[in-house]
Amino acid sequence: MTSVTDHTAEPAAEHTIDIHTTAGKLAELHKRRAESLHPVGETAIEKVHAKGKLTARERIYALLDEDSFVELDALARHRSTNFGLENNRPLGDGVVTGYGTIDGRDVCIFSQDATVFGGSLGEVYGEKIVKVQELAVKTGRPLIGINDGAGARIQEGVVSLGLYSRIFRNNILASGVIPQISLIMGAAAGGHVYSPALTDFVVMVDQTSQMFITGPDVIKTVTGEDVTMEELGGGHTHMVKSGTAHYVASGEQDAFDYVRELLSYLPPNNFTDPPRYQTEAPAGPVEDNLTDEDLELDTLIPDSPNQPYDMHEVVTRILDEDEFLEIQAGYAQNIIVGFGRIEGRPVGIVANQPTQFAGCLDINASEKAARFVRTCDCFNIPIVMFVDVPGFLPGTDQEYNGIIRRGAKLLYAYGEATVPKITVITRKAYGGAYCVMGSKDMGCDVNLAWPTAQIAVMGASGAVGFVYRQQLAQAAKDGEDVDALRLQLQQEYEDTLVNPYIAAERGYVDAVIPPSYTRGYVGTALRLLERKIAQQPPKKHGNIPL
Repeated sequence: MTSVTDHTAEPAAEHTIDIHTTAGKLAELHKRRAESLHPVGETAIEKVHAKGKLTARERIYALLDEDSFVELDALARHRSTNFGLENNRPLGDGVVTGYGTIDGRDVCIFSQDATVFGGSLGEVYGEKIVKVQELAVKTGRPLIGINDGAGARIQEGVVSLGLYSRIFRNNILASGVIPQISLIMGAAAGGHVYSPALTDFVVMVDQTSQMFITGPDVIKTVTGEDVTMEELGGGHTHMVKSGTAHYVASGEQDAFDYVRELLSYLPPNNFTDPPRYQTEAPAGPVEDNLTDEDLELDTLIPDSPNQPYDMHEVVTRILDEDEFLEIQAGYAQNIIVGFGRIEGRPVGIVANQPTQFAGCLDINASEKAARFVRTCDCFNIPIVMFVDVPGFLPGTDQEYNGIIRRGAKLLYAYGEATVPKITVITRKAYGGAYCVMGSKDMGCDVNLAWPTAQIAVMGASGAVGFVYRQQLAQAAKDGEDVDALRLQLQQEYEDTLVNPYIAAERGYVDAVIPPSYTRGYVGTALRLLERKIAQQPPKKHGNIPL
Protein backbone atom coordinates (compact mmCIF):
# COMPACT_ATOMS: atom_id res chain seq x y z
CA MET A 1 0.00 0.00 0.00
CA THR A 2 1.09 3.54 -0.73
CA SER A 3 0.02 6.53 1.32
CA VAL A 4 -1.13 9.80 -0.18
CA THR A 5 2.05 11.57 0.87
CA ASP A 6 3.90 9.64 -1.85
CA HIS A 7 2.54 12.05 -4.48
CA THR A 8 5.33 14.44 -3.48
CA ALA A 9 8.02 11.84 -4.07
CA GLU A 10 10.80 12.68 -6.51
CA PRO A 11 12.16 10.16 -9.01
CA ALA A 12 15.26 8.42 -7.68
CA ALA A 13 18.59 9.74 -8.91
CA GLU A 14 20.03 7.91 -11.89
CA HIS A 15 22.61 5.52 -10.48
CA THR A 16 23.12 1.80 -10.17
CA ILE A 17 21.17 0.26 -7.32
CA ASP A 18 22.59 -2.76 -5.57
CA ILE A 19 19.46 -4.72 -4.74
CA HIS A 20 21.51 -7.21 -2.71
CA THR A 21 21.78 -4.74 0.18
CA THR A 22 19.08 -3.41 2.47
CA ALA A 23 19.82 0.14 1.35
CA GLY A 24 19.63 -0.97 -2.26
CA LYS A 25 16.30 -2.70 -1.70
CA LEU A 26 14.88 0.49 -0.16
CA ALA A 27 16.25 2.55 -3.03
CA GLU A 28 14.63 0.20 -5.55
CA LEU A 29 11.30 0.52 -3.72
CA HIS A 30 11.52 4.32 -3.75
CA LYS A 31 12.36 4.26 -7.44
CA ARG A 32 9.36 2.09 -8.30
CA ARG A 33 7.01 4.12 -6.13
CA ALA A 34 8.17 7.32 -7.79
CA GLU A 35 7.70 5.72 -11.20
CA SER A 36 4.15 4.66 -10.29
CA LEU A 37 3.22 8.31 -9.73
CA HIS A 38 4.15 9.20 -13.32
CA PRO A 39 3.79 5.92 -15.25
CA VAL A 40 3.96 7.48 -18.72
CA GLY A 41 6.03 10.57 -18.01
CA GLU A 42 5.52 14.29 -17.55
CA THR A 43 4.65 15.01 -21.19
CA ALA A 44 1.41 13.03 -20.94
CA ILE A 45 0.48 14.92 -17.78
CA GLU A 46 1.10 18.25 -19.48
CA LYS A 47 -1.26 17.24 -22.29
CA VAL A 48 -3.96 16.41 -19.75
CA HIS A 49 -3.53 19.78 -18.04
CA ALA A 50 -3.61 21.55 -21.41
CA LYS A 51 -7.15 20.23 -21.88
CA GLY A 52 -8.18 21.74 -18.55
CA LYS A 53 -8.39 18.33 -16.89
CA LEU A 54 -6.81 16.74 -13.85
CA THR A 55 -4.88 13.49 -13.95
CA ALA A 56 -6.35 10.31 -12.48
CA ARG A 57 -4.33 10.74 -9.31
CA GLU A 58 -5.04 14.47 -8.98
CA ARG A 59 -8.75 13.74 -9.18
CA ILE A 60 -8.50 11.46 -6.17
CA TYR A 61 -6.60 14.10 -4.21
CA ALA A 62 -9.20 16.74 -5.16
CA LEU A 63 -12.12 14.57 -4.01
CA LEU A 64 -10.80 12.98 -0.81
CA ASP A 65 -9.81 14.63 2.44
CA GLU A 66 -6.26 15.91 2.38
CA ASP A 67 -3.60 13.25 3.02
CA SER A 68 -6.21 10.52 3.51
CA PHE A 69 -5.66 8.46 0.35
CA VAL A 70 -4.02 5.06 0.71
CA GLU A 71 -3.21 3.44 -2.63
CA LEU A 72 -3.52 -0.25 -3.41
CA ASP A 73 -1.67 -2.18 -6.12
CA ALA A 74 0.45 0.79 -7.18
CA LEU A 75 3.13 -1.58 -8.49
CA ALA A 76 0.80 -3.86 -10.47
CA ARG A 77 1.47 -4.11 -14.21
CA HIS A 78 0.10 -6.17 -17.08
CA ARG A 79 1.48 -9.59 -18.02
CA SER A 80 0.58 -9.60 -21.72
CA THR A 81 3.21 -10.45 -24.33
CA ASN A 82 1.10 -9.99 -27.46
CA PHE A 83 1.62 -7.24 -30.04
CA GLY A 84 4.75 -5.94 -28.32
CA LEU A 85 3.04 -5.13 -25.02
CA GLU A 86 5.91 -6.79 -23.14
CA ASN A 87 7.98 -3.73 -24.04
CA ASN A 88 5.47 -1.29 -22.52
CA ARG A 89 4.49 -2.18 -18.96
CA PRO A 90 3.61 1.01 -17.04
CA LEU A 91 3.06 0.61 -13.32
CA GLY A 92 -0.56 0.75 -12.23
CA ASP A 93 -1.75 -0.50 -15.63
CA GLY A 94 -4.01 2.52 -16.17
CA VAL A 95 -6.08 2.74 -13.00
CA VAL A 96 -5.37 4.11 -9.50
CA THR A 97 -7.20 2.30 -6.69
CA GLY A 98 -7.35 2.60 -2.92
CA TYR A 99 -9.29 4.08 -0.04
CA GLY A 100 -9.50 7.28 1.98
CA THR A 101 -12.02 9.59 3.61
CA ILE A 102 -14.53 12.25 2.62
CA ASP A 103 -15.51 14.54 5.49
CA GLY A 104 -13.92 11.98 7.77
CA ARG A 105 -16.04 9.08 6.47
CA ASP A 106 -14.36 6.08 4.84
CA VAL A 107 -14.75 5.43 1.11
CA CYS A 108 -13.14 3.16 -1.47
CA ILE A 109 -12.19 4.64 -4.81
CA PHE A 110 -10.72 3.99 -8.23
CA SER A 111 -9.68 6.49 -10.89
CA GLN A 112 -9.04 5.50 -14.49
CA ASP A 113 -5.98 6.95 -16.24
CA ALA A 114 -6.59 7.83 -19.88
CA THR A 115 -2.87 8.47 -20.43
CA VAL A 116 -2.11 4.73 -20.13
CA PHE A 117 -3.23 2.79 -23.21
CA GLY A 118 -6.00 5.35 -23.67
CA GLY A 119 -7.62 4.17 -20.45
CA SER A 120 -8.50 0.83 -22.04
CA LEU A 121 -9.27 -2.04 -19.68
CA GLY A 122 -6.90 -5.01 -19.56
CA GLU A 123 -6.56 -7.96 -17.23
CA VAL A 124 -4.61 -6.32 -14.39
CA TYR A 125 -6.54 -3.06 -14.74
CA GLY A 126 -9.78 -5.01 -14.32
CA GLU A 127 -8.42 -7.09 -11.45
CA LYS A 128 -7.54 -3.91 -9.56
CA ILE A 129 -11.09 -2.59 -9.89
CA VAL A 130 -12.57 -5.96 -8.88
CA LYS A 131 -10.31 -6.01 -5.83
CA VAL A 132 -11.36 -2.56 -4.60
CA GLN A 133 -15.02 -3.37 -5.29
CA GLU A 134 -14.78 -6.44 -3.09
CA LEU A 135 -12.95 -4.48 -0.41
CA ALA A 136 -15.73 -1.87 -0.40
CA VAL A 137 -18.42 -4.51 0.11
CA LYS A 138 -16.39 -6.40 2.71
CA THR A 139 -15.79 -3.26 4.78
CA GLY A 140 -19.18 -1.63 4.14
CA ARG A 141 -17.78 1.51 2.51
CA PRO A 142 -19.21 3.56 -0.36
CA LEU A 143 -17.44 3.01 -3.68
CA ILE A 144 -16.61 5.91 -5.98
CA GLY A 145 -15.47 5.28 -9.54
CA ILE A 146 -13.82 8.06 -11.56
CA ASN A 147 -14.24 6.91 -15.16
CA ASP A 148 -12.13 8.06 -18.10
CA GLY A 149 -11.54 5.14 -20.45
CA ALA A 150 -12.11 3.92 -23.96
CA GLY A 151 -13.32 0.34 -23.79
CA ALA A 152 -11.55 -3.02 -23.76
CA ARG A 153 -7.81 -3.36 -24.41
CA ILE A 154 -7.94 -5.11 -27.77
CA GLN A 155 -4.41 -6.51 -27.48
CA GLU A 156 -5.40 -8.58 -24.42
CA GLY A 157 -8.38 -10.21 -26.12
CA VAL A 158 -11.16 -12.02 -24.32
CA VAL A 159 -9.55 -11.63 -20.90
CA SER A 160 -10.59 -7.96 -21.00
CA LEU A 161 -14.18 -8.97 -21.64
CA GLY A 162 -14.01 -11.45 -18.77
CA LEU A 163 -12.88 -8.72 -16.38
CA TYR A 164 -15.68 -6.44 -17.57
CA SER A 165 -18.13 -9.18 -16.66
CA ARG A 166 -16.61 -9.57 -13.20
CA ILE A 167 -16.84 -5.81 -12.63
CA PHE A 168 -20.49 -5.75 -13.74
CA ARG A 169 -21.35 -8.68 -11.48
CA ASN A 170 -19.69 -6.97 -8.52
CA ASN A 171 -21.70 -3.82 -9.25
CA ILE A 172 -24.84 -5.93 -9.10
CA LEU A 173 -23.83 -7.75 -5.90
CA ALA A 174 -22.99 -4.42 -4.25
CA SER A 175 -26.25 -2.80 -5.35
CA GLY A 176 -28.36 -1.97 -2.32
CA VAL A 177 -25.49 -2.91 0.00
CA ILE A 178 -23.17 0.09 -0.38
CA PRO A 179 -23.67 3.38 -2.22
CA GLN A 180 -21.95 3.32 -5.62
CA ILE A 181 -21.21 6.63 -7.34
CA SER A 182 -19.72 7.06 -10.82
CA LEU A 183 -18.05 10.19 -12.14
CA ILE A 184 -17.58 10.38 -15.91
CA MET A 185 -14.57 12.59 -16.60
CA GLY A 186 -13.89 11.92 -20.27
CA ALA A 187 -15.11 9.80 -23.14
CA ALA A 188 -16.44 6.48 -21.85
CA ALA A 189 -17.26 4.04 -24.61
CA GLY A 190 -18.25 0.42 -25.07
CA GLY A 191 -17.91 -1.72 -21.97
CA HIS A 192 -16.80 1.27 -19.91
CA VAL A 193 -20.36 2.64 -19.77
CA TYR A 194 -22.18 -0.37 -18.34
CA SER A 195 -20.53 -0.29 -14.93
CA PRO A 196 -21.58 3.34 -14.30
CA ALA A 197 -25.10 2.49 -15.47
CA LEU A 198 -25.27 -0.20 -12.76
CA THR A 199 -24.30 2.23 -9.98
CA ASP A 200 -26.61 4.40 -7.90
CA PHE A 201 -25.57 7.82 -9.20
CA VAL A 202 -23.82 9.06 -12.35
CA VAL A 203 -22.16 12.49 -12.41
CA MET A 204 -20.94 13.99 -15.69
CA VAL A 205 -19.04 17.17 -16.61
CA ASP A 206 -20.48 19.51 -19.22
CA GLN A 207 -18.57 19.58 -22.53
CA THR A 208 -15.99 17.14 -21.10
CA SER A 209 -17.83 13.87 -20.48
CA GLN A 210 -19.33 11.57 -23.08
CA MET A 211 -20.91 8.14 -22.76
CA PHE A 212 -22.00 5.91 -25.62
CA ILE A 213 -22.03 2.28 -26.68
CA THR A 214 -21.06 2.94 -30.30
CA GLY A 215 -19.31 6.11 -31.37
CA PRO A 216 -20.15 8.63 -34.11
CA ASP A 217 -17.97 6.90 -36.73
CA VAL A 218 -19.70 3.54 -36.31
CA ILE A 219 -23.12 5.18 -36.36
CA LYS A 220 -22.22 7.05 -39.54
CA THR A 221 -21.10 3.80 -41.19
CA VAL A 222 -24.09 1.73 -40.13
CA THR A 223 -26.99 4.19 -40.22
CA GLY A 224 -25.67 7.16 -42.17
CA GLU A 225 -26.43 9.54 -39.29
CA ASP A 226 -24.07 12.45 -38.66
CA VAL A 227 -23.68 13.19 -34.96
CA THR A 228 -20.94 14.66 -32.80
CA MET A 229 -19.64 12.99 -29.65
CA GLU A 230 -21.24 15.69 -27.52
CA GLU A 231 -24.61 15.39 -29.26
CA LEU A 232 -24.48 11.61 -29.01
CA GLY A 233 -23.38 11.16 -25.43
CA GLY A 234 -22.59 14.47 -23.75
CA GLY A 235 -23.79 15.57 -20.35
CA HIS A 236 -26.78 17.51 -21.72
CA THR A 237 -27.91 14.48 -23.72
CA HIS A 238 -27.76 12.13 -20.75
CA MET A 239 -29.43 14.59 -18.41
CA VAL A 240 -32.28 15.82 -20.62
CA LYS A 241 -32.87 12.97 -23.07
CA SER A 242 -31.70 9.60 -21.76
CA GLY A 243 -31.89 10.23 -18.01
CA THR A 244 -28.62 8.37 -17.45
CA ALA A 245 -26.92 11.28 -15.68
CA HIS A 246 -28.03 12.38 -12.22
CA TYR A 247 -26.02 15.60 -12.26
CA VAL A 248 -24.09 17.53 -14.91
CA ALA A 249 -21.30 19.58 -13.36
CA SER A 250 -19.87 22.80 -14.76
CA GLY A 251 -16.34 21.50 -14.17
CA GLU A 252 -14.40 18.76 -12.42
CA GLN A 253 -14.31 20.54 -9.05
CA ASP A 254 -18.07 21.11 -9.20
CA ALA A 255 -18.49 17.37 -9.77
CA PHE A 256 -16.36 16.57 -6.72
CA ASP A 257 -18.28 19.07 -4.59
CA TYR A 258 -21.57 17.48 -5.65
CA VAL A 259 -20.35 13.99 -4.75
CA ARG A 260 -19.17 15.17 -1.34
CA GLU A 261 -22.59 16.72 -0.66
CA LEU A 262 -24.40 13.65 -1.99
CA LEU A 263 -22.47 11.37 0.37
CA SER A 264 -23.51 13.54 3.32
CA TYR A 265 -27.05 12.17 2.90
CA LEU A 266 -26.10 8.51 2.43
CA PRO A 267 -25.12 5.86 4.98
CA PRO A 268 -21.94 3.84 4.39
CA ASN A 269 -24.01 0.70 3.85
CA ASN A 270 -27.49 -0.78 4.15
CA PHE A 271 -27.00 -1.88 7.76
CA THR A 272 -26.53 1.65 9.06
CA ASP A 273 -28.63 4.79 9.16
CA PRO A 274 -27.78 7.88 7.11
CA PRO A 275 -25.71 10.54 8.90
CA ARG A 276 -27.86 12.82 11.01
CA TYR A 277 -27.11 16.33 12.20
CA GLN A 278 -27.77 16.93 15.86
CA THR A 279 -30.71 19.30 16.34
CA GLU A 280 -33.22 19.84 19.10
CA ALA A 281 -36.78 18.80 18.39
CA PRO A 282 -39.23 21.71 18.68
CA ALA A 283 -40.86 21.96 22.10
CA GLY A 284 -44.59 22.43 22.45
CA PRO A 285 -47.38 22.23 19.89
CA VAL A 286 -46.76 22.83 16.20
CA GLU A 287 -48.64 26.13 16.14
CA ASP A 288 -46.25 27.58 18.75
CA ASN A 289 -43.21 26.95 16.55
CA LEU A 290 -44.25 28.49 13.26
CA THR A 291 -41.73 30.61 11.38
CA ASP A 292 -42.31 33.30 8.78
CA GLU A 293 -41.32 30.76 6.13
CA ASP A 294 -43.93 28.33 7.43
CA LEU A 295 -46.63 31.01 7.24
CA GLU A 296 -45.72 31.79 3.62
CA LEU A 297 -47.08 28.35 2.69
CA ASP A 298 -50.59 29.46 3.67
CA THR A 299 -50.71 31.82 0.68
CA LEU A 300 -48.71 29.79 -1.83
CA ILE A 301 -51.50 27.84 -3.55
CA PRO A 302 -53.36 29.93 -6.18
CA ASP A 303 -57.15 30.29 -5.94
CA SER A 304 -57.54 28.88 -9.44
CA PRO A 305 -56.94 25.11 -9.55
CA ASN A 306 -55.55 25.52 -13.06
CA GLN A 307 -52.90 28.07 -12.14
CA PRO A 308 -49.46 26.51 -11.63
CA TYR A 309 -47.00 27.17 -8.83
CA ASP A 310 -43.42 26.02 -8.33
CA MET A 311 -43.31 22.97 -6.03
CA HIS A 312 -39.70 23.85 -5.19
CA GLU A 313 -41.19 26.70 -3.14
CA VAL A 314 -43.00 24.14 -0.99
CA VAL A 315 -40.11 21.69 -0.70
CA THR A 316 -37.44 24.18 0.34
CA ARG A 317 -39.67 25.71 3.03
CA ILE A 318 -40.10 22.31 4.65
CA LEU A 319 -36.40 21.39 4.71
CA ASP A 320 -33.69 22.48 7.13
CA GLU A 321 -31.86 25.64 6.01
CA ASP A 322 -33.80 25.52 2.71
CA GLU A 323 -31.15 23.03 1.48
CA PHE A 324 -32.29 20.66 -1.24
CA LEU A 325 -29.94 18.48 -3.31
CA GLU A 326 -31.94 17.78 -6.45
CA ILE A 327 -31.30 14.63 -8.46
CA GLN A 328 -31.81 14.55 -12.26
CA ALA A 329 -33.02 18.15 -12.23
CA GLY A 330 -33.03 18.38 -16.04
CA TYR A 331 -34.86 15.10 -16.72
CA ALA A 332 -38.63 14.50 -16.48
CA GLN A 333 -39.11 17.91 -14.90
CA ASN A 334 -42.76 17.18 -14.16
CA ILE A 335 -41.51 15.38 -11.07
CA ILE A 336 -38.91 16.52 -8.55
CA VAL A 337 -36.67 14.15 -6.59
CA GLY A 338 -33.77 14.82 -4.27
CA PHE A 339 -32.41 14.86 -0.73
CA GLY A 340 -32.85 17.24 2.17
CA ARG A 341 -33.05 17.20 5.96
CA ILE A 342 -35.87 17.68 8.42
CA GLU A 343 -34.81 18.14 12.04
CA GLY A 344 -31.36 16.93 11.00
CA ARG A 345 -32.61 13.66 9.46
CA PRO A 346 -31.91 12.97 5.78
CA VAL A 347 -35.10 12.46 3.78
CA GLY A 348 -35.85 11.68 0.16
CA ILE A 349 -38.26 14.07 -1.53
CA VAL A 350 -40.60 13.07 -4.36
CA ALA A 351 -42.88 15.86 -5.60
CA ASN A 352 -45.08 16.59 -8.59
CA GLN A 353 -44.22 19.83 -10.41
CA PRO A 354 -47.36 21.75 -11.53
CA THR A 355 -45.33 24.04 -13.81
CA GLN A 356 -44.53 21.09 -16.12
CA PHE A 357 -47.42 19.23 -17.80
CA ALA A 358 -49.57 20.43 -14.87
CA GLY A 359 -47.75 17.83 -12.76
CA CYS A 360 -49.03 14.86 -14.77
CA LEU A 361 -47.10 11.62 -14.49
CA ASP A 362 -45.63 10.23 -17.70
CA ILE A 363 -43.24 7.42 -18.57
CA ASN A 364 -40.05 9.30 -17.76
CA ALA A 365 -41.38 10.80 -14.53
CA SER A 366 -42.62 7.41 -13.32
CA GLU A 367 -39.27 5.75 -13.96
CA LYS A 368 -37.31 8.64 -12.46
CA ALA A 369 -39.37 8.59 -9.26
CA ALA A 370 -39.38 4.78 -9.04
CA ARG A 371 -35.59 4.62 -9.26
CA PHE A 372 -35.22 7.28 -6.58
CA VAL A 373 -37.74 5.64 -4.24
CA ARG A 374 -35.84 2.34 -4.48
CA THR A 375 -32.55 4.12 -3.80
CA CYS A 376 -33.99 5.66 -0.64
CA ASP A 377 -35.37 2.30 0.46
CA CYS A 378 -31.99 0.62 -0.11
CA PHE A 379 -30.25 3.02 2.24
CA ASN A 380 -32.81 3.58 5.01
CA ILE A 381 -33.80 7.10 3.97
CA PRO A 382 -37.43 8.10 4.76
CA ILE A 383 -39.54 9.21 1.79
CA VAL A 384 -41.66 12.37 1.87
CA MET A 385 -44.03 12.91 -1.07
CA PHE A 386 -45.69 16.19 -2.07
CA VAL A 387 -48.67 15.51 -4.31
CA ASP A 388 -50.32 17.72 -6.92
CA VAL A 389 -51.14 15.37 -9.77
CA PRO A 390 -54.17 15.52 -12.10
CA GLY A 391 -53.42 12.09 -13.56
CA PHE A 392 -51.25 10.35 -16.12
CA LEU A 393 -50.30 12.27 -19.25
CA PRO A 394 -52.68 11.24 -22.07
CA GLY A 395 -51.58 10.53 -25.63
CA THR A 396 -50.85 7.76 -28.10
CA ASP A 397 -47.12 8.32 -27.67
CA GLN A 398 -47.38 7.45 -23.98
CA GLU A 399 -49.62 4.43 -24.60
CA TYR A 400 -47.50 3.02 -27.42
CA ASN A 401 -44.30 3.42 -25.44
CA GLY A 402 -45.63 1.51 -22.46
CA ILE A 403 -47.06 3.87 -19.85
CA ILE A 404 -49.01 0.96 -18.34
CA ARG A 405 -45.94 -1.19 -17.73
CA ARG A 406 -43.50 1.63 -17.08
CA GLY A 407 -45.88 3.66 -14.93
CA ALA A 408 -46.38 0.54 -12.81
CA LYS A 409 -42.71 0.74 -11.81
CA LEU A 410 -43.51 3.61 -9.45
CA LEU A 411 -46.40 1.66 -7.94
CA TYR A 412 -44.10 -1.30 -7.42
CA ALA A 413 -41.22 0.73 -5.99
CA TYR A 414 -43.41 2.56 -3.51
CA GLY A 415 -45.38 -0.52 -2.52
CA GLU A 416 -42.27 -2.56 -1.70
CA ALA A 417 -40.44 0.22 0.18
CA THR A 418 -40.23 -0.41 3.93
CA VAL A 419 -38.72 2.90 5.06
CA PRO A 420 -40.92 5.53 6.74
CA LYS A 421 -43.28 7.01 4.13
CA ILE A 422 -45.10 10.32 4.51
CA THR A 423 -47.39 11.98 1.97
CA VAL A 424 -48.55 15.60 1.83
CA ILE A 425 -51.35 16.35 -0.67
CA THR A 426 -51.12 20.03 -1.56
CA ARG A 427 -53.76 20.20 -4.30
CA LYS A 428 -54.85 17.69 -6.94
CA ALA A 429 -54.78 13.94 -6.35
CA TYR A 430 -56.90 12.37 -9.06
CA GLY A 431 -57.54 8.83 -10.19
CA GLY A 432 -54.82 6.25 -10.57
CA ALA A 433 -52.16 8.91 -10.05
CA TYR A 434 -53.55 9.42 -6.52
CA CYS A 435 -52.88 5.74 -5.84
CA VAL A 436 -49.36 5.90 -7.26
CA MET A 437 -48.29 9.00 -5.36
CA GLY A 438 -48.10 7.58 -1.86
CA SER A 439 -51.72 6.82 -1.03
CA LYS A 440 -52.63 5.32 2.34
CA ASP A 441 -53.58 1.94 0.87
CA MET A 442 -50.25 1.72 -1.00
CA GLY A 443 -48.53 1.52 2.38
CA CYS A 444 -48.01 5.16 3.30
CA ASP A 445 -47.52 5.55 7.05
CA VAL A 446 -48.76 9.12 7.52
CA ASN A 447 -50.98 10.95 5.01
CA LEU A 448 -51.52 14.68 5.38
CA ALA A 449 -53.62 17.00 3.23
CA TRP A 450 -53.90 20.74 2.94
CA PRO A 451 -57.38 22.32 2.82
CA THR A 452 -56.64 23.08 -0.85
CA ALA A 453 -56.41 19.35 -1.59
CA GLN A 454 -58.71 17.93 -4.26
CA ILE A 455 -58.94 14.17 -3.84
CA ALA A 456 -61.26 12.49 -6.32
CA VAL A 457 -61.53 10.00 -9.16
CA MET A 458 -61.22 12.85 -11.66
CA GLY A 459 -61.55 16.61 -11.96
CA ALA A 460 -64.90 18.36 -12.11
CA SER A 461 -64.85 19.02 -15.86
CA GLY A 462 -64.28 15.40 -16.83
CA ALA A 463 -66.57 14.03 -14.15
CA VAL A 464 -69.53 16.22 -15.14
CA GLY A 465 -69.15 15.26 -18.78
CA PHE A 466 -69.27 11.60 -17.78
CA VAL A 467 -71.79 11.53 -14.91
CA TYR A 468 -74.26 14.04 -16.38
CA ARG A 469 -73.86 13.15 -20.04
CA GLN A 470 -77.56 12.41 -20.58
CA GLN A 471 -78.73 15.45 -18.62
CA LEU A 472 -76.48 17.75 -20.66
CA ALA A 473 -77.66 16.16 -23.91
CA GLN A 474 -81.29 16.64 -22.91
CA ALA A 475 -80.62 20.27 -21.99
CA ALA A 476 -79.14 20.84 -25.43
CA LYS A 477 -82.26 19.33 -27.06
CA ASP A 478 -84.50 21.54 -24.94
CA GLY A 479 -82.58 24.64 -26.00
CA GLU A 480 -81.28 25.37 -22.51
CA ASP A 481 -77.96 27.10 -21.77
CA VAL A 482 -75.72 24.03 -21.66
CA ASP A 483 -72.60 25.96 -20.64
CA ALA A 484 -74.38 27.49 -17.65
CA LEU A 485 -75.73 24.08 -16.63
CA ARG A 486 -72.28 22.55 -16.99
CA LEU A 487 -70.75 25.21 -14.72
CA GLN A 488 -73.51 24.66 -12.16
CA LEU A 489 -72.97 20.91 -12.14
CA GLN A 490 -69.20 21.35 -11.91
CA GLN A 491 -69.66 23.58 -8.89
CA GLU A 492 -71.91 21.01 -7.23
CA TYR A 493 -69.38 18.25 -7.94
CA GLU A 494 -66.51 20.31 -6.53
CA ASP A 495 -68.46 21.26 -3.41
CA THR A 496 -69.45 17.64 -2.81
CA LEU A 497 -66.39 15.58 -3.71
CA VAL A 498 -63.38 17.66 -4.74
CA ASN A 499 -61.96 18.35 -1.28
CA PRO A 500 -59.88 16.57 1.38
CA TYR A 501 -62.73 15.96 3.79
CA ILE A 502 -64.37 12.92 2.20
CA ALA A 503 -60.97 11.18 2.30
CA ALA A 504 -60.43 12.33 5.89
CA GLU A 505 -63.84 10.99 6.94
CA ARG A 506 -62.90 7.57 5.63
CA GLY A 507 -59.36 7.50 7.02
CA TYR A 508 -57.54 7.82 3.70
CA VAL A 509 -56.04 11.03 5.05
CA ASP A 510 -54.79 11.11 8.64
CA ALA A 511 -55.09 14.87 9.10
CA VAL A 512 -56.10 17.98 7.19
CA ILE A 513 -53.69 20.70 8.26
CA PRO A 514 -52.92 24.33 7.47
CA PRO A 515 -49.98 24.43 5.04
CA SER A 516 -47.92 26.31 7.64
CA TYR A 517 -48.13 23.29 9.97
CA THR A 518 -46.51 20.94 7.43
CA ARG A 519 -42.91 21.04 8.63
CA GLY A 520 -43.99 20.45 12.23
CA TYR A 521 -46.30 17.56 11.36
CA VAL A 522 -43.75 15.89 9.10
CA GLY A 523 -41.04 16.25 11.76
CA THR A 524 -43.32 14.69 14.38
CA ALA A 525 -44.15 11.82 12.03
CA LEU A 526 -40.47 11.16 11.33
CA ARG A 527 -39.76 10.94 15.05
CA LEU A 528 -42.62 8.49 15.47
CA LEU A 529 -41.53 6.34 12.54
CA GLU A 530 -37.93 5.97 13.71
CA ARG A 531 -39.03 2.73 15.35
CA LYS A 532 -41.11 1.51 12.42
CA ILE A 533 -41.00 -2.25 11.88
CA ALA A 534 -42.05 -3.48 8.44
CA GLN A 535 -42.55 -7.14 7.63
CA GLN A 536 -42.66 -8.48 4.10
CA PRO A 537 -43.61 -11.96 2.84
CA PRO A 538 -40.52 -14.15 2.38
CA LYS A 539 -39.39 -14.27 -1.23
CA LYS A 540 -36.27 -14.55 -3.35
CA HIS A 541 -37.06 -11.23 -5.01
CA GLY A 542 -40.04 -9.58 -6.63
CA ASN A 543 -40.62 -9.22 -10.36
CA ILE A 544 -40.76 -5.46 -10.98
CA PRO A 545 -42.27 -4.64 -14.41
CA LEU A 546 -38.98 -3.66 -16.05
